[in-house]
Amino acid sequence: MATYPIRVFGDPVLKRESAPVVDVDGKFVNVVDAMFDTMYDASGVGLAAPQVGIEQRFFVYDVGDGPEVLLNPVVVASEGEWTYEEGCLSIPGLSFEIARPKLITVQANDLDGNEIIVVGDELLGRCFLHEIDHLDGVLMFDRMERADRKLALKQWRERGDAIDNGKRNAL
Repeated sequence: MATYPIRVFGDPVLKRESAPVVDVDGKFVNVVDAMFDTMYDASGVGLAAPQVGIEQRFFVYDVGDGPEVLLNPVVVASEGEWTYEEGCLSIPGLSFEIARPKLITVQANDLDGNEIIVVGDELLGRCFLHEIDHLDGVLMFDRMERADRKLALKQWRERGDAIDNGKRNAL
């Protein structure tokens, strides 16, 4: 199936807040299907629309229980804390310890327009928060303490994965 190129750190679309999804039609469903293909091809567990250049508020995910999509997600509750090494398809090849809430409750819509409530703990909750961050223009680097962020950005530059004239450098 069709896939999208994944935008990487430095692409301005990753720093912008996404607009709500208002229309779900056949074309939109095809976009969602292509996002699943892109996520699976990249061995990811989640992929937010901005990561493929679409500035709409939705993401796809599959943490092992089958493919799901959430439209216009909002965190309505969280509790606990869990520190875990987190990676990102838009920051390929690097991962960092990030502290996030352990249990998350999200209100969203499904593809049929139904309002749903989804609860996720540990990996699923982290996936929800990570992808919602993308919808808000927030990246993992933004979640780090200043000193850790400085080291992480240095690692990124040393890897040569920066954007050059809007194109991703070859690894």
